Amino acid sequence: MLARLHARSESPTASALKKASHLLIIAPAGIALPTLPLHDVLKKSLARRRKTMADLGKGAVTVETADGALVSWVTPDAQKSAFEQHTLLRKAVGALLAEQPETLTIVVTGAASTRRELAERAVYVSWVNGIALPQRKKKADQKPLKTIELFGYRPADGFAQARSVAEGNVLCRELTVTAPNELTPGAYRKRLAALARTKGWTREEYDFKKLKRMGAGAFCAVAQGSDEADAAIVRLRYRPRGATKTVALVGKGICFDTGGHNLKPARYMQGMHEDMNGSAVALGILTAATGAKLKVNIDCWLALAQNHLSPRAYKQNDIVTALNGTTIEIVHTDAEGRMVLADTLTMAARAKPDVMVDFATLTGSMHVALGTRYSGIFATSDELAEFALQAGVASGERLCAFPMDEDYDSALDSTVADVKQCTLDGEADHILAARLLQRFTEKTPWIHMDLSAHGCKGGLGAVATDCTGFGVAWGKLFLAGYEPD
Repeated sequence: MLARLHARSESPTASALKKASHLLIIAPAGIALPTLPLHDVLKKSLARRRKTMADLGKGAVTVETADGALVSWVTPDAQKSAFEQHTLLRKAVGALLAEQPETLTIVVTGAASTRRELAERAVYVSWVNGIALPQRKKKADQKPLKTIELFGYRPADGFAQARSVAEGNVLCRELTVTAPNELTPGAYRKRLAALARTKGWTREEYDFKKLKRMGAGAFCAVAQGSDEADAAIVRLRYRPRGATKTVALVGKGICFDTGGHNLKPARYMQGMHEDMNGSAVALGILTAATGAKLKVNIDCWLALAQNHLSPRAYKQNDIVTALNGTTIEIVHTDAEGRMVLADTLTMAARAKPDVMVDFATLTGSMHVALGTRYSGIFATSDELAEFALQAGVASGERLCAFPMDEDYDSALDSTVADVKQCTLDGEADHILAARLLQRFTEKTPWIHMDLSAHGCKGGLGAVATDCTGFGVAWGKLFLAGYEPD
């Protein structure tokens, strides 16, 4: 549950300031010090630190007042990127939320024309960081933020758009960090059923037996290694009145990845319960779009399975037939993500959306290429890639576009099947994976996002936790602005 927002257009009174225990004061860059609340305290603090007002645009100054309140001042520069502003505010808010207050007071000052953006960014950052992610300690040491008191701007809509994105981001992170014995494919499906009832989505499940009958051999090759036959492809549909465009969101939902017969060593198996993050991102975007009441038809396809080691598990040199009839030579059982996505993309494409976007923690080579501060994308046109990149800049979730030229296919040539699943040398694996997946899109306009930024130690952009929920803010903005050709 996100914190309640109480907003007032007027500046806080002296008594309101005195009452606040945790106070964030935000002003636009270049504002004069005497115009800020508690400026006398700030002046002394700046002098002691040998800093000037300009330094508040680089990092917050946080002080404990004589009354025992904790106060942070910060001056974001509107000329800086959304990512830079989010990072600055995340660190400023973090100093206050570290004490786990029940109430956070935010004061926005400066010209009326700048207050909405400053207030909305600050409230959004407070929402996404004011929650407690799931844990199973005897004594809970995380307390959620309950209330945000905002002075200086009163939004008529309660920042409904920002709230919807925050809800989607929080849901994504909650699911991603949930322990694998608690979020099996079967448990995930029950969670989706409950969400669908709450949100008014139409839900359709394709379980293992049904997928086997349909001929979804790529998905079933991965799922057959699990003792519990609980794997499924789940379709969630959002159909608002008046919508004329349809977007398909596809998410990789491997709830735990052992690597299969090509077993991961312990170092690389640690954290593999988060290999379902792509599905959580797609679900988070659907949640955000629903909350924001976007006029976009959305089909959300979630490929839920586990990659287990067992006598029934698929193995190297197997040849499987995907749903669209493509035969695939198995080269490495730890390349299971592209297998479950292949059949899921085929199903999504057959519904004839205007555009498809898939999300997956797919390749280690994307981590090598970008680290954990950007995610990589592939797109079927330069125009689509450019629009995606612009949405990344505007949302504060940064993307880098990669090439996907046809001549890369030679590395996937097979002597016994239509295509190899991957290669063993690992070179350009993120590109080869994209080339493989494109075979299952049926020429639908398509973006593939390899989520190298799904986890970043110390946080990223607006989000302070290692699990970032990257892609949800981008996806909501992309959906709102995308127009099919």
